[in-house]
Amino acid sequence: MWRWMLGGPVTDATPTTEAPTPPEQKPARRRPRAAPRPDLDAPELYLNEELSRLEFNRRVLEQARDEGTPLLERLRFLTICSSNLDEFFEIRVAGLEQKIAFGVHRRGADGLSTDDVLARISTEAHRLVADQYRVLNDELLPALAKEGIRLLRRADWNERQRTWARAYFRRDVAPILTPVGLDPAHPFPRVLNKGLAFIVSVDGTDAFGRRSGIAVVQVPRSLPRLLRFPRKIASGPDDFVMLSSIIRANVGELFPGMAVEGCSEFRVTRNSDLWVDEEEVEDLLAAVKGELTNRKYGVAVRLEIGSDCSEAMAQFLVGEVELAARDVYHALGPVNLHRLAAIYELTQRSRLKYAPFTPATPKRLRDADIFDVIRKGDVLLHHPYESFAPVVDLVRQAARDPNVLAIKQTLYRTGSDSPVVEALVEAARAGKEVTALVELRARFDEAANIDLATKLQEVGANVAYGIVGYKAHAKALIVIRREGRRLRRYVHLGTGNYHVRTARAYTDFSFFSCDEDLGEDVQRLFQHLTGLGRTARMRKLVTSPFDLHPRLLQLIRAEADAARAGKPAKIVARMNSLSEPSVIRALYAASQAGVRIDLLVRGVCCLRPGVPGVSETIRVRSVVGRFLEHGRVFHFHAGGAGTTYLASADWMPRNLFRRVETCFPIDDAKLRARVLDEGLTAYFADNVQSWALSADGSWRRGRPGKATPHIAQSELLAKLAE
Repeated sequence: MWRWMLGGPVTDATPTTEAPTPPEQKPARRRPRAAPRPDLDAPELYLNEELSRLEFNRRVLEQARDEGTPLLERLRFLTICSSNLDEFFEIRVAGLEQKIAFGVHRRGADGLSTDDVLARISTEAHRLVADQYRVLNDELLPALAKEGIRLLRRADWNERQRTWARAYFRRDVAPILTPVGLDPAHPFPRVLNKGLAFIVSVDGTDAFGRRSGIAVVQVPRSLPRLLRFPRKIASGPDDFVMLSSIIRANVGELFPGMAVEGCSEFRVTRNSDLWVDEEEVEDLLAAVKGELTNRKYGVAVRLEIGSDCSEAMAQFLVGEVELAARDVYHALGPVNLHRLAAIYELTQRSRLKYAPFTPATPKRLRDADIFDVIRKGDVLLHHPYESFAPVVDLVRQAARDPNVLAIKQTLYRTGSDSPVVEALVEAARAGKEVTALVELRARFDEAANIDLATKLQEVGANVAYGIVGYKAHAKALIVIRREGRRLRRYVHLGTGNYHVRTARAYTDFSFFSCDEDLGEDVQRLFQHLTGLGRTARMRKLVTSPFDLHPRLLQLIRAEADAARAGKPAKIVARMNSLSEPSVIRALYAASQAGVRIDLLVRGVCCLRPGVPGVSETIRVRSVVGRFLEHGRVFHFHAGGAGTTYLASADWMPRNLFRRVETCFPIDDAKLRARVLDEGLTAYFADNVQSWALSADGSWRRGRPGKATPHIAQSELLAKLAE
């Protein structure tokens, strides 16, 4: 596999100017054989993207095992791993299955066929699911029980608890359930995507003389999945019970006069990726709205069944949902582990959670005219350590300022009841020219974005949905303000979304400026997004799908050229994912030239670092901790000038070719130093929550050993937050 590694470094033979020596006096010099140059397109050099996603989920699961993490936070990491896996099947596995259905078998850069990838996913995902339940049953539940937080199963109930569960079932659950007995008039029902359901086998004859013996009971999402036992019958302060346990204990009441012989919960995961033929539809909003219902009943891609499900019943379910044996996952506990997140929310134990913090607001932004502050110099904020409030304040102040003429903003994810959207509504009502570029296809936020687009249209804002074939993923805001006899442009650009809640959980950078060149560039960006015309040349802003990819290759190759010339060369970059093959090839070539390359990649990484002769100077780290690492920072030595960019884009095909993205330079020396120190250096110094990628594709967690422990996120909290 690595046969070309054995030849050693490539050397150039030095020609001799000496007169030839007769063979009988001195052996002739032989030119050393140069080792063959490795083929940078070789599949062995590329890790599979989907398997890399599963590896990230494994790193998340390891946080659930980390005894240095507060106990309830460990439970939360387990539920995050579970929900991540749900989305992985809904989108990634579903996409692979679609390729097979359409006869698309093209191999990726890693050389694996679609069938190969699905087979490996099945193996790794089954292992991951088994580990999830092992962590739950062997580590987390016993540790929680020691703290008086118990998840009681049916076998654990005392008589009073059984009585309460029966009464709750009769009063609040049974009237809502609709058991469906299967027969020719009642075929297997359309089971809701990820909905809780039960397969029940019964014996006996019903009132109509039917003896089908099988029924399906779907549980509406209106019912809470986790309940707290009343204190008067609880054994401790925090005794919880799953709704599935209550239904399972009392399911016989749904089939009077018949005997329940078997009952097991199951859950079907379906293809949830929306597909809209944008070139054919006349109204993208109406088309997306129409597709949302279909998401609930897409093609099945995974079947989860309870551990008490018989083999015969499992085979029956597999046939009904039209899946293969490899698509079946056995749950040694609740089939939806994400529902356990309610324990975190309902349990008030500060000692078992991360200590609360208050994001800091820089002094010059407190109770200040934000336009005046930006005029005095560019502003950088590092979330969640620093407050997201100044971003909201910029829109609010613009909405109320009589000198502001126009506000234009991209909206990818904002959340429900967004204060940013409310400020835009206020601005439109005040007569400002408000333009909102709403990305209707932001996955799993489509419904919320449809609502906010409608809300903005109702008050007269200009609402656009981006460009056909391209998602608008850029995070950009421009405010145009009259100041004397001129118009000044104030811009905000970020690495994260305009989402107040995630701004407290994701690490991102916000940048404010009234630089004329940057302001004109952002204005041109909105013209591209809402109007027509050829691409205008940007002075500072770099954008996808136009010049970001070639600019990255140019910057990487410039470092390689410098290294070959014997000059200092270095690349340090941080992103969520790295999978674009031509960028990886350029990094390999730069490493071969001697460029030192440090990469901080949170999730997917298809590059193999440390391969002899190919990537020996590349190291890859990933940090998984309290906050989701989300910022994108790209730094190039650039002959000592130090070029640093912030961006909304990862180094992935979709970001570089199929999305509208922004990448912008940080020119101010002090702000650039902050970005490098807080966004890069601090993370490479982390030796507790960091992971290192090896050439074989495995990740190894950092250990401080005898060194001083460094946790980047904790140190930045102490340094920046109030």
